[in-house]
Amino acid sequence: MIRDFTPLFRTAVGFDRLAQVVDGLQEAAASTFPPYNIEKTGDDTYRVTVAAAGFGPDDLDVTVRDNTLVVSGRIRQPSSEKVATLYRGIAGRSFERRFALADHIVVENASLDNGLLHVGLKRVVPEALKPRKIAIEVGHDTQKVITSEAEPTAQAA
Repeated sequence: MIRDFTPLFRTAVGFDRLAQVVDGLQEAAASTFPPYNIEKTGDDTYRVTVAAAGFGPDDLDVTVRDNTLVVSGRIRQPSSEKVATLYRGIAGRSFERRFALADHIVVENASLDNGLLHVGLKRVVPEALKPRKIAIEVGHDTQKVITSEAEPTAQAA
């Protein structure tokens, strides 16, 4: 099912990211491999854990582009080994998982431990966007008097 959101974006300016997220929802629903968890580990910290059994550090790639975390994996098959696999229960196929990141989320680290890829995320709000308390002064009359120091113009009669 394809939805047309053109009328919504016809009158909105600067919401290109929202359109990308809506388009990405349909793509994300199609794939379920590899399984993953998203955990909140603190007030402003998160962790994405991807089950990457059989993948080594050189087989995985973690990148961030346009507020999207992309985790991909590609196993390089050894060409010299001649082994007949009788049953394959561990997936050895390539994958790519995309995670939409909110504004000001940065990737802190990534680690591979016991077949699980952990990606640490943190919300870092710039100082200019944080709420500021403004001091209120009391008791001073701060009216300004406007005076003109320009010379009067002579009118011709």
